[in-house]
Amino acid sequence: MLPSTINIFEKAAKKAGRILARDFGEIENLQIKSKSIGDFVTSADLKVEQSLLETLKYYYPNANFITEESGSIKGEGDTIVIDPIDGTSNFIHGIPHVAIVIGKIVNEKITDGIIYNPILNEFYWASLGKGAWCNNKRIRVSKRQDLNECLIGTGAPFGKRIYSDYYKELEKISRLTAGVRRFGAAALDLAYVSSGKIDGFWEKDLNLWDVSSGVLLVKEAGGRITEPQGNNWTTKSRDILVSNTLIHEKLLENLTLL
Repeated sequence: MLPSTINIFEKAAKKAGRILARDFGEIENLQIKSKSIGDFVTSADLKVEQSLLETLKYYYPNANFITEESGSIKGEGDTIVIDPIDGTSNFIHGIPHVAIVIGKIVNEKITDGIIYNPILNEFYWASLGKGAWCNNKRIRVSKRQDLNECLIGTGAPFGKRIYSDYYKELEKISRLTAGVRRFGAAALDLAYVSSGKIDGFWEKDLNLWDVSSGVLLVKEAGGRITEPQGNNWTTKSRDILVSNTLIHEKLLENLTLL
């Protein structure tokens, strides 16, 4: 049986997911605005977020909400973090690597989270102390410990997010591993680490709604999370490095020696 918070999140996500799935591939019917280079918002983002808020406010009328499109909605309760469509650029281009993300934070600790891809019908969820799951299957991080056998995910910076050391980082990690993957949706990257599909992931300049649920999934699946320079990751962090734990120190060593 799903924890009650996850049940509510699932209800909200699957209702909103019908909107996302209906609009997927209908690019000619979408209204698209550019917030900055490579950073878009579509009419689908706004409709999905409105649907999520409608459901979640019914169950959590006093919550604080942090959302990608509506910003902060102040309340007196716990904090709920929402990303209506993680991977908007993928969505616009008809690439089915997209997700609805909802996370709950209590006293700066992530307690519950879901990541739902309605196109592929993948529902990832985790609650503190209850493990990490995809649909009805328990998931765990991989057991690979040799970097040359590992696939590592990353988020390639674009526009104003470009920073000088990224391509040095990419070259170094690429030379040491079985390959680097850039899927374009950080939440799903973390879900993929938690399910052992990839062995690690790093990216900088992320928002809390991109990673909150994924951080809990990785922890509950047995993985490790820090900042790429080795500092502890907190809900205030913008940069993240996650792994299956076994390769974490090797990744840190190669990302901090640039």
